[in-house]
Amino acid sequence: MTNKLETADSPDRLKRVVIEPLTRVEGHGKVTLLLDDDNHIEQARLHIVEFRGFEKFIQGRPYWELPVLVQRLCGICPVSHHLVAAKACDMLVGTQQLTPTAEKIRRLMHLGQTLQSHALHFFHLSSPDLLFGFDDEVRHRNIIGVIEDYPDIAMQGVLLRKFGQEVIRMTSGRRVHGTGAIPGGVNKSLSIEERDALLADVDQMIAWGQATVELIRRIYLEHRNYHNEFATIDTSMLSLAREDGALELYDGGLRAKDADGKLIFDQIDNCKYGDYLHEGIKSWSYMKFPFIVSRGMENGWYRVGPLARVNNCDYIDTPLAEAARKDFRELSNGPVQSTLGYHWARMIELLHCTEAIRDLLHDNDLLGNDLINKGDMQQTSIGIIEAPRGTLVHQYEIDDDGLVTKANLIVSTTNNNQAMNESIRQVASHYLDGKHLTEPLLNQIEVAVRAYDPCLSCATHALGKMPLVIELQNPDGTLAERLVKDSDSTFTSS
Repeated sequence: MTNKLETADSPDRLKRVVIEPLTRVEGHGKVTLLLDDDNHIEQARLHIVEFRGFEKFIQGRPYWELPVLVQRLCGICPVSHHLVAAKACDMLVGTQQLTPTAEKIRRLMHLGQTLQSHALHFFHLSSPDLLFGFDDEVRHRNIIGVIEDYPDIAMQGVLLRKFGQEVIRMTSGRRVHGTGAIPGGVNKSLSIEERDALLADVDQMIAWGQATVELIRRIYLEHRNYHNEFATIDTSMLSLAREDGALELYDGGLRAKDADGKLIFDQIDNCKYGDYLHEGIKSWSYMKFPFIVSRGMENGWYRVGPLARVNNCDYIDTPLAEAARKDFRELSNGPVQSTLGYHWARMIELLHCTEAIRDLLHDNDLLGNDLINKGDMQQTSIGIIEAPRGTLVHQYEIDDDGLVTKANLIVSTTNNNQAMNESIRQVASHYLDGKHLTEPLLNQIEVAVRAYDPCLSCATHALGKMPLVIELQNPDGTLAERLVKDSDSTFTSS
């Protein structure tokens, strides 16, 4: 990695190449490259061009609306926001411990969400690059090409995702934007018929999960040197972990390891996350840049998501996924730092979800009627969960009337912001620098971003220091009002 990719002292004298929009990712973003006359890349940056003000417009709303309201951030990972908001609201209503039925229904819902999200990303968004190669023709390098050339793989992807969505529907009431989790618990349990319907298919899902792990393993090892080098950066890793070190998606304490696999901190209480993680701001992005406080903004950035979780945990408590984890960890003496290793780690988690769903379905607590547990109200709360894309934080404050006065959301893609930028710089430096830029070469930038499975819609919620122009137009298209926010946060209206 070279410093010149960061600085670009005279951008007005450089050529500008823009990859917009980034394809096969959730949301809208772009990458800009600045090149000199010899096509040497001076700067490479990922820009999130969406702005969503959820942290502002949920202010003034009653807290009990939050689990349903905040999931409108995203149509791909709404359950993650639904559940983390519910966890935060549990604190507001004084819930010290969920009932067994409520906790297991939420865990089942979360497993379904992780399963369907991982299946969507791997089969629909990333498999065209992995199966056909990064330089395959654009017209063929998509899910239609996968259906044509690998119909069995495509069908498995569709049905794995469908199964995850059925788990979500049965636990939350709807496949998208459900209402199952409420402050203090859940509003429904499973019926015997729902449980039996899921049990009828779950063994097939496990078998397909195994096959998918073997597929990505084979793809990776057939091109091992390339996969080990492409977009690879040495970073710290952050995730939740169970107290005994097991992989944990729903609950647990915060754990961070450095690039060598040494613990930075472990089992940090969710309520103390602000003592260990801060957010930085840069003028050219709406998305913030989180970092580990003890290491500072320059060196404290990290990665989250499947790669971080599989690296950070000591074991996985389902046998097939644990065997796959051990196999994966043999790629390196320390943490696996390969960015393309995200795909392998993601499928290990998909397999774990299928096994864990089967185990939970045999627990009769899912059929129980004791759904809510509340205590004394309080006015501040924090919820943390492992969304499919990584660690997700929701923090709320309410007033005496139960109305939200402050909110802070740190989403998975935001946690990966610096890492994604570093990965595209690595690709630009190693594979694009000094070359005539073609579509296949530029696609490699997108491949690096896609490995993180970014949810760009989720990533920007509050106004930072980036300039913003908002225009209100009349029905005839004429300008009614124009509001400009400068980088120093000064507003002007015209």
